[in-house]
Amino acid sequence: MIAFLNPHSIKFRFTALGIGLVLIGLVARLILGPPVVSAQVQELIAAQQHSIASYIARDVDQHIHMRLNNIEALAQQLPPALLADPARLQHWIQERQRSSPLFNSGLMVVHPEGRGLLGEFPVIPGRAGLDYRHSDWFAGAWRAHGAVLGRPARGRASGDPLIIMAAAVRDDRGNPRAILAGVSLLNTRGFLDQFMEARLGDSGGYALVSPADKLIIAASDPELVLQPTPAPGLDALHDRAMMGFRGSGVSVNAQGVEELATMVEVPHTGWFVVARIPMAEALKPATALRQYSLRTSLVVLVLLSVLFMLLLPRLLRPLDQASSAIRAMADGRQPLAPLPLERQDEVGQLVRGFNLLVDRLQTQEAALKASEAHLAFMAHHDPLTRLPNRTLLETRLQLAVAQSARPGHRLALLFCDLDGFKAINDQYGHEVGDSILIQVAERLLDGRRSGDTVARLGGDEFVLLLTGLERPEQAARAVAEQCLAGIRRPFPVQALELHLGISIGITVHGGGEVSVSHLLSQADMAMYQAKRAGKNGLAFYQEPPGPA
Repeated sequence: MIAFLNPHSIKFRFTALGIGLVLIGLVARLILGPPVVSAQVQELIAAQQHSIASYIARDVDQHIHMRLNNIEALAQQLPPALLADPARLQHWIQERQRSSPLFNSGLMVVHPEGRGLLGEFPVIPGRAGLDYRHSDWFAGAWRAHGAVLGRPARGRASGDPLIIMAAAVRDDRGNPRAILAGVSLLNTRGFLDQFMEARLGDSGGYALVSPADKLIIAASDPELVLQPTPAPGLDALHDRAMMGFRGSGVSVNAQGVEELATMVEVPHTGWFVVARIPMAEALKPATALRQYSLRTSLVVLVLLSVLFMLLLPRLLRPLDQASSAIRAMADGRQPLAPLPLERQDEVGQLVRGFNLLVDRLQTQEAALKASEAHLAFMAHHDPLTRLPNRTLLETRLQLAVAQSARPGHRLALLFCDLDGFKAINDQYGHEVGDSILIQVAERLLDGRRSGDTVARLGGDEFVLLLTGLERPEQAARAVAEQCLAGIRRPFPVQALELHLGISIGITVHGGGEVSVSHLLSQADMAMYQAKRAGKNGLAFYQEPPGPA
């Protein structure tokens, strides 16, 4: 001990040097490390936000573009002569709405002067007598040679948040005779429902903003739907986004919360998708890493002090032997392995501690590999049913489409939606509902081939992808009937026996260029046809009739 207190002693100098180096490293990590780690974590979160927001923006643009094309095509198909025959016009509207239900609140033909309707389906009380002369979509469609997109608003007749797309019905000379309008509700499945269901972390979310209208069209928070955007000056990053900035940045929102936000343009609309997450939540990994670094550095400091004070005076030579073996492991000249424990003195304690560290590192490495494998699995599978999720389904469907041009490799897509599940879930609770969803997944998997995919899109929606088919219609019908029979069996949950039905929409593909989202949309529309036909049945997708 006296030798350690002597400032001229080599033991004192080694001890002071070791402790000083640890302190310098600790201070350096605490000062230089956190900003670097925080910046990297922020960059990673921003990249993830941009990827998700870009996907949502493309999906929104596709929904809008598809509906604009649909309303324009229907306006071109509508014979002007029907405008003078209300009964035939009503029948025409009803047939088109049922064959292509993209506008979930119906189609309507507006009087050329904007005063009331010539026809609509379905009939919404109070809508036929409204004055549309001052509606932006009415004036725009009257002037434009194509479909126009109206300003999102609450319907004057229904009070629901909606958006209207319209196109002029023209005679042979190109003169407008009426306006055909399609109405889509914003808060229903199949249009902007990803904003109602998506969440970013624990407290983040998404919003769809129209800068021209200074309006929030859709948002993860239902209270923000059709609310005006924050006033200028409350959120600097939002102000930049309203002026055209697209990208990621950090700002303080109108509620005084510092957020990391990413804005992505929605083509063809002028809208943009914004993904936001509080910085405190985004930087949780960096904060945890900083605390872990501090704790481990303090532990290393204590251990090193004890090492110098106990081992240097007596065990320099055995320590050199141990350090030589450790250096060999660190240099890769020999594998990482426990050292032989030959002594019970201080050197033996060091060897024992090293062996414990090796065991912990090996355990942590095994745990890390298992965690990485679990995360990789969960990124592509539904956590409840363990089925593939939308991401993995789209990947497999894209591959199946690419192979479908080969003989015997046609595919079928079955879009399944449970009938009566919501009532059971509301009556008996989510625990019973989750148990039923797991049983549904097992029954849908029963009898499937190794090359088939059963995926859960979310809620009570499932998709079956059948590949490598020679007669896809026959195979799809057989599988669908098997699924219908399986779901008809009672579901034993706790002391209950519950009954469900299932509606199945089917589309087949036998080669050619087609997008994954288009096939899913076809199957989805066929599923809705099965529901309209009485539920608990199947329907094949039928192409809408061409121009008259």
